[in-house]
Amino acid sequence: MPLYRDSAGSQPNILPGLLNLLRDEYGQQVSPEELAGYVYAVLAQPEYTRRFGGELADRKVRVPLTKDGQLFFRVAQYGQWLIWLDTYAERMAGEGRPKGRIPKGKAKCLKAVPDSQEQYPNEYEYSEKAEKLFVGAGSFGPVSPEVFEFEVSGLKVVKSWLGYRMRERSGRKSSPLDDIRPRSWTHEFTRELLELFWVLEKTVEGYPRQKKLLEEVLAGDLFVANELPEVPDEARKPPKVPKLGSEQPEFFENETD
Repeated sequence: MPLYRDSAGSQPNILPGLLNLLRDEYGQQVSPEELAGYVYAVLAQPEYTRRFGGELADRKVRVPLTKDGQLFFRVAQYGQWLIWLDTYAERMAGEGRPKGRIPKGKAKCLKAVPDSQEQYPNEYEYSEKAEKLFVGAGSFGPVSPEVFEFEVSGLKVVKSWLGYRMRERSGRKSSPLDDIRPRSWTHEFTRELLELFWVLEKTVEGYPRQKKLLEEVLAGDLFVANELPEVPDEARKPPKVPKLGSEQPEFFENETD
């Protein structure tokens, strides 16, 4: 779900009136990015799923919204950092969150994966005891079990990433373009795999902090549904897509272009 309802980023995809309500409660303005960070920090953690697994059966996500302004901004700040991390430093860049610079983790390439066509790996193996991942003739480590088994909605992230990049790929095919693939393991693959490990390492390391923040939120005063503004029908509809104006370039002027 996009944070904004327009490409200019001027119409937040947030319940109208909610940011004003929070401003009045906290005594300072709340930005759309701060609210997004708060929601992400609260929801994107195993403790939330563990506590509210029964309520999540109906697929309706309920966000406990604190009335403590100081706590809100602490949670929001961590959530913004987490969004920055999980988007590979592309979103929520700011102080302490440099754009495009992923913090390095512990995992390293211990032995390079051969880049010859003949040795393009078609299998991988993980050693939990050694905390090593073997990709063909190459190896990476340390890779903790929590990182290797990391999943999002049942999707094993590392296993899925590797499956798509083996000589005989696995996973869904969305078009014939999926069959256009490198003929050997590339240096870019190695770099991307390390960055994936680093992102997952930092995500897992933050779970205890997220759990503590969630516990603080649940222990304090919370907003209840009838204290929030009513949702207008217009806000439930998808935003209108603007039509291309006459100033847009014509990419295909005739059949020969």
